[in-house]
Amino acid sequence: MTAMTETGRRFTGQVAVVTGAAHGIGLAIAHRLAAEGARIVMADLLADTLAAAAAEVRAASGTAVLTHVGDLAREDVVKAMHAATRTAFGPAQILINNAGGGVIRPFLEHTPETLHATIDRNLWTVLWCCRVFLPDMLEGGYGRIVNIGADSVRNGLWQHAAYNAAKGGVHGLTTGLAREFATRGVTVNTVAPCAVATAALTRVQEIAPQFAAQVLSVIPMERAAEVGEVAAMTAFLASREAAYVTGQVISVNGGSTML
Repeated sequence: MTAMTETGRRFTGQVAVVTGAAHGIGLAIAHRLAAEGARIVMADLLADTLAAAAAEVRAASGTAVLTHVGDLAREDVVKAMHAATRTAFGPAQILINNAGGGVIRPFLEHTPETLHATIDRNLWTVLWCCRVFLPDMLEGGYGRIVNIGADSVRNGLWQHAAYNAAKGGVHGLTTGLAREFATRGVTVNTVAPCAVATAALTRVQEIAPQFAAQVLSVIPMERAAEVGEVAAMTAFLASREAAYVTGQVISVNGGSTML
């Protein structure tokens, strides 16, 4: 899994933090940024999976990779990751908020525990990471924050109401931060996928094939996105080339919503 060669090494000399990086979209983004020269901090809850993923990124790119294990919905865990990043590499210029994973079920079947888990994983992780890493970007006069949102916020996908509440918060945080820091060299954007071909989608197809087919039915291209397609848009928004793009929620969705 390597970056497209025509993009060159856009991130040489930069430090990128990628959360939820042990697998799927996050791992693809870590590969992409590392292949283009960034030093990478990969964060996740899954220690063994994260260690294997980091070794894979190092081997593929030859770049330095730091890992951090912990629940990023907790401020102290994010502060510890920030301190470790600064010690190992210096301040981060790029923050990719990919950590997430909601409990997808009909709204009235949620419990207080599943609702809290969905909000914690998808919104609090982003809030704390932005709050802790933004000051370094402001001090350096440069930064790129890319959040991974959800196209389901726009299309009202079945069984996604609680998940959409969390991801909708991420979309709203994106626009607010983008305006607040628009003159400070920091851009804030969101990439919003629809269905993505990951192990999680495969599990849904095995456990609930009718629901999976229903989700895929809203996509005019009649397929899920590849993780590399999401990573490509994320890398663009994380680059200097995207200097005049901020406050945007850009769907990578095969047409499941348009305009």
